[in-house]
Amino acid sequence: MERWYFVDSGHLTPALNMALDEALMNWHSEGKIPPVLRFYGWKPAGLSVGYFQKVKGKIDLEAVNRNGYQLVRRQTGGRAVLHDDELTYSVIVSESHPDMPASVKEAYLVISQGLLEGFKELNIPADFAIPEEKLGTTGSAVCFEEPSWYELIVDEKKAAGSAQTRKKGVILQHGSIPINVDESKLFDMFIYKNERIKQRAREAFGDKAVSINHILETPVSFEDTKAAFKNGFEKGLNIELKPFQLTDEQWAEVEGLAQNKYATDEWNFSR
Repeated sequence: MERWYFVDSGHLTPALNMALDEALMNWHSEGKIPPVLRFYGWKPAGLSVGYFQKVKGKIDLEAVNRNGYQLVRRQTGGRAVLHDDELTYSVIVSESHPDMPASVKEAYLVISQGLLEGFKELNIPADFAIPEEKLGTTGSAVCFEEPSWYELIVDEKKAAGSAQTRKKGVILQHGSIPINVDESKLFDMFIYKNERIKQRAREAFGDKAVSINHILETPVSFEDTKAAFKNGFEKGLNIELKPFQLTDEQWAEVEGLAQNKYATDEWNFSR
């Protein structure tokens, strides 16, 4: 059984969260660390936008600030995600790893086995999404409005959203596992043509997405969710997880990357 590092970084700012994912990618690319599974939360809550996503005309920045959230741009593509009461995961592994397919879609399937097993640990009957039609037809800026290939669904509703990028020979797949969702705040973050269209989208959201505690009769905590998905990834990827603590020098590198890149307007509002 292969041993991976497990990084439990707790709740960090949006900029630090994205910087740590990038730093782990760099260190793995340089051969300094083995593959990594990381779990984290967000404090304050964050709105992450996809690498290619436009902010102007799509995101209501006044609402983001009014709610005390922070916007950050991801390395990965896709649409915006509000990260609040959720468990976020990231997987960092070499493209040349023998268990990793060359195609992005098939790699999703392999990595997402960990998510599937995590839901099983919580006795939630999840399955993989296999869209019948081309995605992106709604034009929505909201990630959880429709599932992509091999994302996790429960009763045909999206239960986890993921995104993937590949740089320097390394795969980064990270994603959101909502524990609870505040739909009113979620839709306040986005610009719609009028209030009627926003309300219609808000009302329809319940048929498209679901959170863990909306499914379960007995609510679970962040720690409960983390334990379930840690076991799930070990089973799903057939790995053993070894706790890894960053050194002071490594944290300094992460903090520098957060300050000089992910906390800057140049990066976050470049599109």
